[in-house]
Amino acid sequence: MYSATKNTPPPEAGACFAFYPPNSYTTGIMERLAKLFGSPARLKMLRLFVFNRDTALTLDEVAERTKLSKEVARHEITELLDAGLLRKKGERSSAHYQVNARFEHLIALEAFIRETTTVRPQKIIAALKRSGTLRLVALTGHFTGILEPQIDLLIVGDNLNERILLHAVHALEAELGKEIRYASFATADFRYRLGVYDRLLRDVFDYPHRLLIDKIGL
Repeated sequence: MYSATKNTPPPEAGACFAFYPPNSYTTGIMERLAKLFGSPARLKMLRLFVFNRDTALTLDEVAERTKLSKEVARHEITELLDAGLLRKKGERSSAHYQVNARFEHLIALEAFIRETTTVRPQKIIAALKRSGTLRLVALTGHFTGILEPQIDLLIVGDNLNERILLHAVHALEAELGKEIRYASFATADFRYRLGVYDRLLRDVFDYPHRLLIDKIGL
């Protein structure tokens, strides 16, 4: 597990999200960044567009993916258009918004957003545990900078409520600004798949990963 200290190297190159156990630095980082960029809503918008540079989104899609009201999303889009970060395609209801590839500070902004997008284990666990009894939670894929795995998040548990689980993942996506590929299994199903060396699980455990919960004893 990566531990953030003054003398610790940065997270893996290419990781979409930095992964830091909570400390005095990470606890306040969201608040400081929100002040720097104007508001938590602005930070969500920046993450959404920077992490999805090649995707054009409608106002409704932006509001849905950031979990912001349409009024707030519209205001933030207008601000980012004025700043030159976004470009608009189409008009009115057909309008789509996308990162302006010619924005002169785009590379620096993207590097900064990626470096400062932190993930607190407690927040992930708190969001997921409402869905059932968690037995194992593993981070891989974009969380570790390894693209080979088919998923970013693996959840194993008992009596998992898939609707609540999906809602929890969507909430995490809104904070991070990027789609999270995930898979969930009942404990018995997971043990069976592990025993037959299931390809999806092999891709998780053969590559760098981080276990947030392991009550199975891997």
